[in-house]
Amino acid sequence: MYDFETLGIDTGKHTSGKMKTHCPQCRERRSDKRDKSLSINLDNGMGKCHYCNWTFRAREKNESPGGVYTPSQSVPAHFKRPVFDQNRTKLSERAARWFVEKRCIPQEVLTRIQIGEQQEYMPQTGKPENCICFHYFEQGELVNTKFRDGAKRFKMVSGAELIPYNIDGIACAEECIITKGEIDALSFMAIGRTDVVSVPNGANSNLSFLDRFIETHFEDKRTIYIAVDSDHKGRELQRELIRRLGAECCRVVSYGPGCKDANEHLVKYGAESLRIALMQAPELPLEGVFTAADRQEELRKLFEQGFEAGIGTGLENLDKLCTFELGRLCVITGIPGSGKSEFTDELVLRVCLAQSWRAAFFSPENMPLVYHMRKHIEKLTGRPFRPFQLQEAHYTLAVDFLSDRIFHILPREDFSVDTILQKARELVRRRGIRLLVIDPFNRLEHQIPQGMSETQYISSLLDRLTNFALRHQCLVILVAHPRKMQRDQQTGRTAVPTLYDINGSAAFFNKCDFGLVVERDNGARVARIHVEKVRFRHLGHPGVASFVFNTVNGRYTPCQEDAGASQPENRISGVHFSQECWLPKEQQEDLKFTE
Repeated sequence: MYDFETLGIDTGKHTSGKMKTHCPQCRERRSDKRDKSLSINLDNGMGKCHYCNWTFRAREKNESPGGVYTPSQSVPAHFKRPVFDQNRTKLSERAARWFVEKRCIPQEVLTRIQIGEQQEYMPQTGKPENCICFHYFEQGELVNTKFRDGAKRFKMVSGAELIPYNIDGIACAEECIITKGEIDALSFMAIGRTDVVSVPNGANSNLSFLDRFIETHFEDKRTIYIAVDSDHKGRELQRELIRRLGAECCRVVSYGPGCKDANEHLVKYGAESLRIALMQAPELPLEGVFTAADRQEELRKLFEQGFEAGIGTGLENLDKLCTFELGRLCVITGIPGSGKSEFTDELVLRVCLAQSWRAAFFSPENMPLVYHMRKHIEKLTGRPFRPFQLQEAHYTLAVDFLSDRIFHILPREDFSVDTILQKARELVRRRGIRLLVIDPFNRLEHQIPQGMSETQYISSLLDRLTNFALRHQCLVILVAHPRKMQRDQQTGRTAVPTLYDINGSAAFFNKCDFGLVVERDNGARVARIHVEKVRFRHLGHPGVASFVFNTVNGRYTPCQEDAGASQPENRISGVHFSQECWLPKEQQEDLKFTE
């Protein structure tokens, strides 16, 4: 039970469900005091007034005083909060006329959403400019401000948090609209919708600013209207929003000929037409059924530009053989002690750094988790994980990076593939992961149905991993042990396995898109990555890349091998070990570290 009474809210005899009532924050100053503008959910304590935008969560009756609604993930402490000045929200007549006469935004919308105007220094011109101010509030507190001058140059408050514009407007709403810009959001407010947000950074596929709002503001939505621009960048943003929020609840708004966004449609055709465009937004195409028209943009790009190479790791000798692609399954094998996990960790960290991606590991052999994190920190910083050798600034940067980019799946209930994939699906939605690592295959809890052979079971499981990769546009990496390999009696060396040698089934070779074998040759002091399979020729071809493993920081350093060397230890050359920190240079400069 939630305590609405202390907030001055009358719920009558209702104890559950949703209801509308009078808002104690704005009722007294309103001319229509009969209007029940406050929507509340008696089951979760959430509430929002659709007139004054007051948003709250009532505390439970046994909760300590002062309980209010807070997001599930706390606001990072390092974000700077600007100071709100009510006097700066007043628009000049010229600016107000521009909004009303040129952009068709009613004055009452400008007042309610607190559009401001002020002189602000713009780095693009190097001098103060007269700017319109779009204030970003959360629960009535100013979090950030976007400044726009007359030439459409933008800037935001340095060091402030990026959040969706008008995030309070969608709390507790059953639907919401997502636009690319603030003026498009105002355009939907002009037709009477308050449940609309805008992304803060334009058509950018990096949606990390959504992370802490997914659970509290989006998971309860029955319908989400994706109302972004119809240009190329807008469609990229559209695809990433759908991937994160789920196709089952999304509808895509189309603006018609000659209009690329909501405001253009409003100006050209009027409010009623924009309302109809929103109402007629179709559901996404039937899942699993496509035509050439559905893939028109990608087909045209392929026709005009041909195949593009995939995603590299930054290891030049490996990138010449193999580049990766989303929606694929990569299988990595090697005998025990060959360094399968070490190489997988480096591959993932390099790709995450280069592409600004996030990854999830199911890696129960790397327990406790801090041991795995220690290895990641050594690879990232290039330094041993010990005081005085690893500087505090490097340590802090690495921990911040891992906290934001790397997630570890360790379910309480079981280690079945169904549970792992369910957790991974949640991480796609809430954190936007692009990489999923299962290391190793034999630590999954396998439940082979009665009447199914092991070979059939493995084939089915690999299909599920491939389907997950395709549906969520992730790269799935599966590390699997081979059968026991025979040792050569003369040389004493263990044979290098192939994908066909992985325990259980030839399906490991047949079903994967990329197949890598890790070999450690202790005699030659070299590690070899055998690229055994690349399904598509434009992404690579079979071959071998040689490395020296750096025991100081766990990194793989490319090298050349001379097969004709008289002594095995003399086979390698071209080795240059680096202790350079991989983390972004601007972050290192912010912390003012010194080598």
